[in-house]
Amino acid sequence: MQALVEDFLQHLRNERGRSERTQLTYAALLGKTVAWLQQNGFTNWEQVGLNDLTHYLKAEQSRLVKIPNTTRTLSSSTLYLEIASLRAFFTYCETEGLLTRNVAENLSLPKRREQLPKTLTHEEILQLLDPILPSTPRTLCDEAVLELAYASGLRLSELRTIRLEQLHFETGFVNVIGKGNKERVVPIGSRAIEAIEHYLQAGRPKLVGPKSPGVVFLTQRGTSFAQSTLWLRIKQRAAKSGVKRNISPHMLRHSFATHLLEHDADLRVIQEMLGHASISTTQVYTHVSGRRLRDVHQKFHPRA
Repeated sequence: MQALVEDFLQHLRNERGRSERTQLTYAALLGKTVAWLQQNGFTNWEQVGLNDLTHYLKAEQSRLVKIPNTTRTLSSSTLYLEIASLRAFFTYCETEGLLTRNVAENLSLPKRREQLPKTLTHEEILQLLDPILPSTPRTLCDEAVLELAYASGLRLSELRTIRLEQLHFETGFVNVIGKGNKERVVPIGSRAIEAIEHYLQAGRPKLVGPKSPGVVFLTQRGTSFAQSTLWLRIKQRAAKSGVKRNISPHMLRHSFATHLLEHDADLRVIQEMLGHASISTTQVYTHVSGRRLRDVHQKFHPRA
């Protein structure tokens, strides 16, 4: 059963160009499904029917998950991802002739609770981007990462893999390879260029080792950042700067988009810079902007 899952993951990697994070998510979710099915006596996917998948999902829905200080059942978002992974897997297997039927096509996706993206205020951004003195290769790297993240709205995976040849300071743009290996061109901004150039001149040369890759941002050991390591560095930098918020991986990207929208940027332009395939994904920022306007009105208007 795991062999078909591996075929599907290879398809995601080589033909669909899905990100490493997406591949790992699908691998983990389908791995749980395989384990449950095997524990219940299944030895191949042809034996699995719609009722079996429904029983599995009901078991998942009632499964208790331990999180800090509490225990709760599986969230609707996680269940949504589990169903989406099963539908994608069975669709692939039927299309490729690996299975005779797609028993997951009638699985209905639960409604996802719409969560508005969390953003930093302009004051928090200034606090976060304020240089820390005295400068070291590490602090210069951190400052360049943060300036680029906020100036261009890059994803964490894009930040950690961006290469030197993708930077074009003379024109003020950066070439970004995003989800599905789609390329887009995004403006950098003068403050970000200044921070990156300072890092490239005074910080990165001291981090480079004999086997260092051509990525822009390097660890203390001269290697490229792992996803978790880069985000830990950003969280540590936020704590040092005095920002009290618990920064999430997408918060700088969300702040980039929301602040552009608040200053009357066109939604289609923001969509292109973020690399969203659909305008509906970008439209969530109109709700954030609208909510902030309402909060300001209620706080300051005498008749609110």
